[in-house]
Amino acid sequence: MPADDRTPRPEPYADPHRAAAAGPRSVERALDLLDLVADAGRPVGAKALARSLGCALSTVYHLTGPLLARGHLVRTAEGYAPGPRVPALHRAHLRHHGLGASTGELLGRLRRATGAEAYHTAYRDGLITVVDTTAPVTDAAHPFAPGPEARAHATAHGKALLAALPRARRRRYLAEHGMARFTERTITGAERFEAEMATVRDQGYAVSVGEADLAYTCLAVAVAVPDRGDGIVHALSVSLPTADFARRQGAVRAALARAVPDFPALPES
Repeated sequence: MPADDRTPRPEPYADPHRAAAAGPRSVERALDLLDLVADAGRPVGAKALARSLGCALSTVYHLTGPLLARGHLVRTAEGYAPGPRVPALHRAHLRHHGLGASTGELLGRLRRATGAEAYHTAYRDGLITVVDTTAPVTDAAHPFAPGPEARAHATAHGKALLAALPRARRRRYLAEHGMARFTERTITGAERFEAEMATVRDQGYAVSVGEADLAYTCLAVAVAVPDRGDGIVHALSVSLPTADFARRQGAVRAALARAVPDFPALPES
């Protein structure tokens, strides 16, 4: 048990009305705490979590109790770390996107073939998510981490997915999420972006040269999977240093094209 875990645990709320009022804030803080532990490169102590969350140490213990009990966290000698429930949540995430574990194997092959980090991204119900990647979890500087993609209009995988949508759905997505400028190369105008979408459809792949991050260029292709009626659109992509793009783009595009037929999807249940 960590040294700073010797502090007595707080008593449960005595007032049920107070507990109900505090509930939403507690949920938000618990999720913030999970994100902090997940993003850390090593276990995180309770005092460090309290400092990061801006809360009392007793609040950290209050939040971690249920997370430990449900297996979302474990407590080690160094602090808190992701628990055994986390892999099951990831597998469930893949199932809900109509995919099996072999998607990760395909990304690994794509990484070996291109020497560039590979990604699986999906559009579903108005959201674009980086589902999986070969980038090491310890690479905090890498710009395309698993999770919600807030820069879809500036990334190749976002462009490939948006180009595959009907125009009305695409415009609704952009209206809801905006077209923020991340670099001087980011496309932020609706008309120019629609022209980019036409180019993506014509050439069969999308490219983003330093639009989300000047240091990186990414290439992506949308993937056709059997129609499961779930409205999910998938994409495979790779990212590489922008300085290497001109020299390697042909080989990377060829490797992406070879990977598309191997993209795995769960059969209809």
